[in-house]
Amino acid sequence: MAGNSSRRGAIRKSAKGNPTAGSGGRRRRALEGKGPTPKAKDRPGHVAHKRAVKAEKVAESRPRRRSTAPGQETEWVAGRNPVVEALRARMPISAVYVAEGVERDGRMREAFGLCADRGIALLEVSRAELDRLTRRAVHQGLAAKVPPYEYAHPADLLDAAAGSGAPPLIVALDSVTDPRNLGAVIRSAAGFGAHGVVIPERRSAGVTAAAWKTSAGAAARVPVARATNLVRQLKDYQQAGCMVVGLDASGEVSLPDLDLADGPLVIVVGSEGKGLSRLVAETCDTLVSIPMAGAATPGGSIESLNAGVAASIALYAVATRRPG
Repeated sequence: MAGNSSRRGAIRKSAKGNPTAGSGGRRRRALEGKGPTPKAKDRPGHVAHKRAVKAEKVAESRPRRRSTAPGQETEWVAGRNPVVEALRARMPISAVYVAEGVERDGRMREAFGLCADRGIALLEVSRAELDRLTRRAVHQGLAAKVPPYEYAHPADLLDAAAGSGAPPLIVALDSVTDPRNLGAVIRSAAGFGAHGVVIPERRSAGVTAAAWKTSAGAAARVPVARATNLVRQLKDYQQAGCMVVGLDASGEVSLPDLDLADGPLVIVVGSEGKGLSRLVAETCDTLVSIPMAGAATPGGSIESLNAGVAASIALYAVATRRPG
């Protein structure tokens, strides 16, 4: 009836001109894709997301300046004498490995005792496994696992000086590639009150097992920082109020005449063969020479000191002029 034609549902409408009529049109939007499902950690209501947020907050609360060297791997100290020396030097050893059935002599017993005193794990493995771990080094049935060294940020050294109440005293090394020289510098830095050592990331020795042993344990007390660009870092130290002096055989100032020793100071030491690089030398506020008796050799060349000895002499000269 005409009077009932306006009643809801009385007239069936076709899909033509009415795309929402029928199940296909009505559900088209619901069936459209919404893109890939987000990962669990990206979904706010998921437990994985909550864990990720918590982990990020914990990471932000930790010191941000310490890092390991890029690509640096775990090192191994192999052999009975080297392991005992490493334990005596209090190297950061994570575990000591002993080959099964190896003869227990005095050095082995001392190593076991030192491990017990420091709470270092002793692990017994087969000789074949120890060969594999140490890449077939001559281990004599004993090897120590050394984790990568954690470097400080260069700014940490200024913070350490501020905490001590003394003017900053920092040693920077330019292209020193012998880890034993680095270890010797660290040992001298500890002995003469320096607040740390700075090394560049490239073309420089790192704090390896050899450096640890040469430092005689000082690497555990003196922070070593790694700078992405040494020249830029020296300029940052200058802006912070430090005088930067470079050790150079042709320096215009003799070390005994240096009148900057009692203030904020950065001593830059170059490699034994080439000395300071050009850019580093130009960045220094002054170049200082170490006076040497009979410096000229019969062949006409100039005697030079290795980085460890040069740094030790300079640090001693500075320490005698600093308060306390």
